[in-house]
Amino acid sequence: MSVGLSAPVAGELRPIPGIRIGIAQAGVRKANHDDLAVMLLPVGATMAGVFTQNRYCAAPVTLCRERFASNLAPRALVINTGNANAGTGADGMARAKAVCHALAQQLGCDDRAVWPFSTGVIMESLPSEKISAALPAAVAEAIEDNWLRAATTIMTTDTTPKGRSLSRVIDDIAVTVTGIAKGSGMIHPNMATMLGYIGIDAQLPTAVLQAMLKEINEESFSRVTVDGDTSTNDAFMLIANGRPQSLEVASLDDPAYAPLRDAVAEVAVFLAQSLARDGEGATKFVTIEVSGGRDRAECRQVGKAIAHSPLVKTALFASDPNLGRILAAVGNAGIDDLDVANISLWLGDVRVVIDGGRDPNYVEAAAAAVMAEPEITMHVDLGRGLAVDQVWTCDFSYDYVRINAEYRS
Repeated sequence: MSVGLSAPVAGELRPIPGIRIGIAQAGVRKANHDDLAVMLLPVGATMAGVFTQNRYCAAPVTLCRERFASNLAPRALVINTGNANAGTGADGMARAKAVCHALAQQLGCDDRAVWPFSTGVIMESLPSEKISAALPAAVAEAIEDNWLRAATTIMTTDTTPKGRSLSRVIDDIAVTVTGIAKGSGMIHPNMATMLGYIGIDAQLPTAVLQAMLKEINEESFSRVTVDGDTSTNDAFMLIANGRPQSLEVASLDDPAYAPLRDAVAEVAVFLAQSLARDGEGATKFVTIEVSGGRDRAECRQVGKAIAHSPLVKTALFASDPNLGRILAAVGNAGIDDLDVANISLWLGDVRVVIDGGRDPNYVEAAAAAVMAEPEITMHVDLGRGLAVDQVWTCDFSYDYVRINAEYRS
């Protein structure tokens, strides 16, 4: 059960003109289950992406990276759940290519204009024949207003679909931004998230879109972690529909760039936080703020050290203010010249540590009350600079172990 997160309702995820989405049941892992989505892009669309840095990346990730090198205009995305097609060697690559070829044949386009994405169990052969057989049905029913169904289709251990839309008026032109994402476990994005897709009703050159995506990713998905495991299949894609009547952003210096970027970032941050709110077995959503660092990277390093600590995460689940575990994680963050005598720590509004030691006014009952809340903020001040950053995470409950123990059942 997610923490403070509700599924989008019908009509809430607004369509992006020209981007049509189709859903089908391929039986990848389970029968009678939506597990295949296609996104069909209009002529003039541009796309940017960031992908997992896990060296054991899946075949579709490798193919998507090759698509960038081809400089061919994207025509379609094909996404399957139930099978990651990772750790599958040459056979996995051949099967990913076969799916792309099957969809390209239907669309009358180059295979390289089709981008594949997979999520699910690792080291199992992708049933490409089943997927290819289901593609005609997905293409036939593709419509613009299908983002909510797509958000549900791409789920694996997620308990709720994740999506967000917003509209902005920029230069007197209405702009819609709609995004969906999936992810609940194996979440420690390293340049990307599990699977995330954001569409924009705007015109942007690929280079500008890619620069925007990298900025936004650093402020959103690269700040979230559930369990410290970077997936083999992470991908975060940003798609501009290129509609002639839509907002045109020609360069990073364009006055419209910043407001558009901020709108996309708002959607991306919501989706990233949704991953932690729906972390496997999560009962607490936790924001870890780190200030007083020499740079933002250092602050994030400390934040992730806290967020990855099983001892901290289990204390959160128990609502146990065993806060020495947080200090131990800070000290274990890998900052060799950290002077712990300068560190302060707050749990909510309760100051626990000052000058590296227990605050003389600290009362454990006050911290215990904060720990019992479903949403918690920790604040660590390193006392060595002006930089600030934050990380979002969740607790570890009994259900986290159960869900992962039963994952292949």
